[in-house]
Amino acid sequence: MFGLIMALTFTCTLGVATADSIKVHTMLFAALGCNLAWGIIDAGVYLLARLNHQARKHLTLRAMREAPDLETAQGIIADALPPVVASVLPPEQLELMRQKLHQLPEPSGRPRLAKRDWIGALGLCLLSFLSTFPIVIPFIFMTDARLALRVSNAVAIVMLFFCGYAFGYRSGLRPWATGLSMVALGGALVGVAIALGG
Repeated sequence: MFGLIMALTFTCTLGVATADSIKVHTMLFAALGCNLAWGIIDAGVYLLARLNHQARKHLTLRAMREAPDLETAQGIIADALPPVVASVLPPEQLELMRQKLHQLPEPSGRPRLAKRDWIGALGLCLLSFLSTFPIVIPFIFMTDARLALRVSNAVAIVMLFFCGYAFGYRSGLRPWATGLSMVALGGALVGVAIALGG
């Protein structure tokens, strides 16, 4: 969604009067470059979040082991669990979990990023960058810049809808309503970005 909004911000700032081929190509290269830059930034932030997640797991395990009493140790375990799960676990289960966790070997060294984390960061970067290409395609194959601009914006709106539809489906929401809401939200965010000079 972020890549789509960034690309829409660029294409929507192309006025019909100024949409000559040179400016269109300049704007498209800028859109691709911007999305690549933000893809790299998103990947970096993702890696930091994964490192933080690993560090928090180590800290939680250490805090549980160093807790002054069983109640505190069980409270640390309960806080690490999803609230719904923690609310149904009796103290006996928490104690069993504490004992099992206490038997684990001490984590060696500092938290490290795994291969899976790097692959996830690369995927995030590519997703942000590649989401721009369907919006760029009309400008590559159409000679009429004004028509290409309209088709490009229509493609972006359809993509926003499908992003919202997929989000709604995966989140247990009504997919069609979520898809339409995503189009409205995306349009509003593009408007804000353009109004603020983004």
